[in-house]
Amino acid sequence: MKRERILLCLAHMSGKEQDFIKEAFDTNWVVPLGPNVNGFEKDLENFVNDVKPEAGVASDKSTSSLITHTSHLDKKVVALSAGTAAVHLALIACGAGPGDEVLVQSFTFCASSHPITYCGATPVFVDSEKESWNMDPDLLEEAIKDRIAKKGKKPKAIIPVALYGMPYRIDRIMEIANRYEIPVIEDAAEGLGSRFNGQVLGTFGKYGVLSFNGNKMITTSGGGALVCDNVEDKNTIMWYATQARESYPYYQHEAIGYNYRMSNICAGIGRGQMTIINDHILHHKHVQELYCELLKDVKGITMHTNPWPESDSNFWLCTATIDPALKIKGQENAYKTIITGAVGGAAGVIHAASTATTDCQPNDNVEALRIYLDKANIEARPLWKPMHKQPVYKNAPAYVNGVSEDLFKVGICLPAGPYVTDDDVRYIVDTIKASIV
Repeated sequence: MKRERILLCLAHMSGKEQDFIKEAFDTNWVVPLGPNVNGFEKDLENFVNDVKPEAGVASDKSTSSLITHTSHLDKKVVALSAGTAAVHLALIACGAGPGDEVLVQSFTFCASSHPITYCGATPVFVDSEKESWNMDPDLLEEAIKDRIAKKGKKPKAIIPVALYGMPYRIDRIMEIANRYEIPVIEDAAEGLGSRFNGQVLGTFGKYGVLSFNGNKMITTSGGGALVCDNVEDKNTIMWYATQARESYPYYQHEAIGYNYRMSNICAGIGRGQMTIINDHILHHKHVQELYCELLKDVKGITMHTNPWPESDSNFWLCTATIDPALKIKGQENAYKTIITGAVGGAAGVIHAASTATTDCQPNDNVEALRIYLDKANIEARPLWKPMHKQPVYKNAPAYVNGVSEDLFKVGICLPAGPYVTDDDVRYIVDTIKASIV
């Protein structure tokens, strides 16, 4: 009997979602506002404001002491149509526009950087550190100094990204950002529930971006949210998200707004998902631990784990690196044919590639392993291709150290979602072992 396909990550329903959705239909709240939107925002605020100091133990007082723990934060949340919309509105609120620059992590999905171009601003890419795979604080400061020298003004914002849920070195990033008085927009789209020193990602900077896409820790079928510092910032974001309407009995607009508010139906799904979010996070961590245990003696395969005591990843995806010397069955045929579909569930929305290879791609053994797993009904993917190597950003400034390019060559994402069972993980690991020559 053919095994069902094991997907990378797919949030599952708790059963409570239907109750909230039914209530929305019964009360005729099928619009981009309503009780579910308000309730979902309140649920998210309770979640992100929960600080657990015991979860992180400072290993370096010179940096960790920069994070001040409180028993309670008071961040506010706006539910939006997508995480990308949240990045866009945060940039607008930070004043990003034509002629401005925004520092953004290069090792990320395009949703971190594309909204910068929506604003008419220029993304300036910053490479990663080896430990977390996220924005390198030293390179960040170098980029700030150089952009000020070259442009005569500071970048409008800094966007670190919680790659695959792994926390960035937010203590150092915030210290640098505060010193230069540049606002931080945390892209925690992949890091919902991840913590640094016990504090939820997305609550350190001026704004924090969350995502509820179908493959995230929880889902609203689509959707996202923006974590804000205070009520005033929240109201500003809500105003922009609802077409920037002025307070007249007719529609008057003195600024450009957007139709970015989350619907009451989607928010109903989110309210149900919030009842199981902690279960999802615990499951992802369990899957990560099982991979580590089962692969610990497999030479050439290394799981990416929390690099510091302060780091507490949700392990949205479990990622590994493959030694270039490791030989995989079928490796000689890697990149011999052009991919005709999409890797990662985007079938039907891609352009046909003109060649089978590019100047920056995973090693042949990584691609061979992906294909081998795919034939066994296991979905695996390469890591995100660094933005500074994307053709669309070929002219964008970039401060690179080779880390993200090196990781892209050797990295792979393994299934980790709520539907991935212990038996699935064992099957995946057994398949990986069988693929090795």
